[in-house]
Amino acid sequence: MNYINTLLFAIYPYIALSIFFLGSLIRYDRDQYTWKTSSSQILESRQLRRGSILFHVGIIMILLGHFVGLLTPTAVWHVLGISTSFKQLIAMLLGGIFGLVCLAGLIILIRRRLTNARVRANTNIMDFTILWLLLAQLVLGLLSIFVSAGHMDGQEMLKLMNWAQSIVTFQANDAALSIASVHWIYKLHVWLGMTLFLVFPFSRLVHIWSVPVSYLNRRYQLVRARVR
Repeated sequence: MNYINTLLFAIYPYIALSIFFLGSLIRYDRDQYTWKTSSSQILESRQLRRGSILFHVGIIMILLGHFVGLLTPTAVWHVLGISTSFKQLIAMLLGGIFGLVCLAGLIILIRRRLTNARVRANTNIMDFTILWLLLAQLVLGLLSIFVSAGHMDGQEMLKLMNWAQSIVTFQANDAALSIASVHWIYKLHVWLGMTLFLVFPFSRLVHIWSVPVSYLNRRYQLVRARVR
């Protein structure tokens, strides 16, 4: 059992993250033509607009919350006067709200893919794989809120924080020990999250790397009326 725990939560994350970074770099270098969202807006726009807005707002806030919540050292929270139990409560509330927002958007997008004949004809196996993986991950995340409600001391959250921080600081043994005793829903949620990193370079999700940040400080365009 210890071997399986080490394999899934101390070795597998490095395999997944290595493929995530190297695979993205190789795809960008060799297959730039495929580096796109493959938008199907021209085929159907109403459901896409509603689902996409909800999904992206939800997923951005979820990722930001996970990044800050898991990787910020416990000492920093203590300096800010935020207790472990209060941090867990905030994580449950915000995670629940934005998780439901993201889930609503994802369901709209999945329904659109399944019920619109033209959109479905332009959907490949990887597109469906990513959608179902995201759906499973969101459901697990929402279910974990009910598990967290059963122990508001924040101890399992601390273990997950120690796991994440041990992974990024290359302390694999500490990572395996930190996550060993947490609830199986958390473990499955973590493993599926790593799996999403693994398949990321082979999907349309690579467009995340091309977020148009430079658009925010782009110079204004002058548009003049045509003189007749």
